[in-house]
Amino acid sequence: METVSVAAHYDALVTEGNDPVYDPEPLRAYMKKWDGAVFMERLALDGTQRALEIGVGTGRLARQVAPRCRSFVGIDLSTKTIARARENLAAFSNVQLAEGDFLSQAFEETFDVILSSLTFMHIREKDAAFRKAYALLASGGRFVLSIDKNQSEWLECGQRRVRLHPDAPEETEERLKRAGFRVESCDETEFAYIFTGYKEGVSC
Repeated sequence: METVSVAAHYDALVTEGNDPVYDPEPLRAYMKKWDGAVFMERLALDGTQRALEIGVGTGRLARQVAPRCRSFVGIDLSTKTIARARENLAAFSNVQLAEGDFLSQAFEETFDVILSSLTFMHIREKDAAFRKAYALLASGGRFVLSIDKNQSEWLECGQRRVRLHPDAPEETEERLKRAGFRVESCDETEFAYIFTGYKEGVSC
């Protein structure tokens, strides 16, 4: 079995015809076990927010979130995944997409909502990622994060495998707090923990 990078794995998935945007209904329902109704409720979208998704993929979540935002930015490591996301999200005029590493990407604005589902398991430098998410949030903003309960150190797909950096819920909560977040909630679903971190407003 070949060990590949995160970007190479997701490039290969797109080449192989894997696009969750077009999954049949049973698979869509399955994915919602990580970021379904509870996740969407915690975003608290009302059409006015500037949103950022870390790990936008081919746009599965973005297609739900973008219509409920003033603006939406998505970032992903995979060249082919971002190319597919541009096709899948072409109908939304408020969407901007970037190919790159969240930790090194320069953003020109702050956001009211940052979201990420099943992506932080690919991030080794978690404290740095949490600090950056906090810095990118506007005062009073929220960060909604879904982490997998599975603590495996490898993601295996056919003859490929990708090294993972599992997210334990207790450690995730502590990292959020160290970064400056007030942890508003931690919801447990069948396969995930969904954290909502809040950036306190700055008093004048």
